[in-house]
Amino acid sequence: MSRFDFTPYRRSTVGFDRLFDILENQARANSGDNYPPFNIERRGDDEYRITLAVAGFKPADLDITAQQNLLVVQGKKRDEAQDGEMLHVGIANRGFERRFELADYVRVENAALEDGLLVIDLLREVPEAMKPKKIAVNGQSGLSVIEGNKGDEADAA
Repeated sequence: MSRFDFTPYRRSTVGFDRLFDILENQARANSGDNYPPFNIERRGDDEYRITLAVAGFKPADLDITAQQNLLVVQGKKRDEAQDGEMLHVGIANRGFERRFELADYVRVENAALEDGLLVIDLLREVPEAMKPKKIAVNGQSGLSVIEGNKGDEADAA
């Protein structure tokens, strides 16, 4: 496992301690357990989707907990009585826990289980008070919320 040294960045930045801690903890906690496999998709500027392959799990077997800046997905497999004798067991029948660190103002919008895939839609909603605002020099005009990026205006032209 390679270790990243964020010391030079910590010396020249203020307020990014949480980000560096998350990166260091993820590198430390990455044990190579890739069960269940998952995808993370960006669907728009403020929309994301996490898809987990949870074949064999029922909605009652899954527990999704959203806390501030943390999404925890747990699967608890129930023991089911088999009618016959199993000669080979190749389908994973184990529980799991996946943790996803979420950025500020990201909330779970929806979760659905279909065809063995658990789909969790996320949405980032930045409060009006936190959006960037134009500041008038010498108080010539009031504050105004900045909409979009300047690159968006160039694309429209």
